[in-house]
Amino acid sequence: MARYTGPVCKLCRREGVKLFLKGDKCMTHCTLERRSSKPGQHGSGRSRKESGYAKQLREKQRVRRTYGILERQFHKHFDAAARRPGKTSENLLQILEMRLDNLVYRLGFADSRAQARQLVCHGHFAVNGRKTDIPSFIAKPNDVITVRERSKGLEYFKARALLLAQKGVPAWLSLDTNEMSGRVITVPSRADLELPFDEQMVVEYYQR
Repeated sequence: MARYTGPVCKLCRREGVKLFLKGDKCMTHCTLERRSSKPGQHGSGRSRKESGYAKQLREKQRVRRTYGILERQFHKHFDAAARRPGKTSENLLQILEMRLDNLVYRLGFADSRAQARQLVCHGHFAVNGRKTDIPSFIAKPNDVITVRERSKGLEYFKARALLLAQKGVPAWLSLDTNEMSGRVITVPSRADLELPFDEQMVVEYYQR
């Protein structure tokens, strides 16, 4: 599985916003707050006015890096969103949110999407009772994501079970802390997602 393996704080500095790629650590140990300049030898120089294309590119990169997806996979998700009825921009966010790695993160089983992706790849989760180790698996309403029985005895999930009760989940998901499982109630609408993106610029980037 291809993934970004470089320093994630550099990505936040490049985009100029917190992407919360380290989960809760970003609240207390944020490199962006100490070094707000862009990475590289020209990062601290005078910034130039961005063109329309540059703004679209930056917005696309913010969305892609927030969800931890490389360009090829992200473009596939965009093509799938464009083929669906409705607004392509909203369809794209819904596809990204319904990925299994994102659902594991949203349900509180992981502190970040990167950690959630690793847990999924290691086979710790089942969807509707079937082991699923593909992070890009797209769930549907009423799908149930469960920590597998063999994984519940691990120290990580024992500690996580104590934390789940303190974490809330989005309204379009439900969580059963006793069973260590979550259910997709419905596909989220744009109003359900508090994301600092202008996803329409992503559409404009690919349709230019």
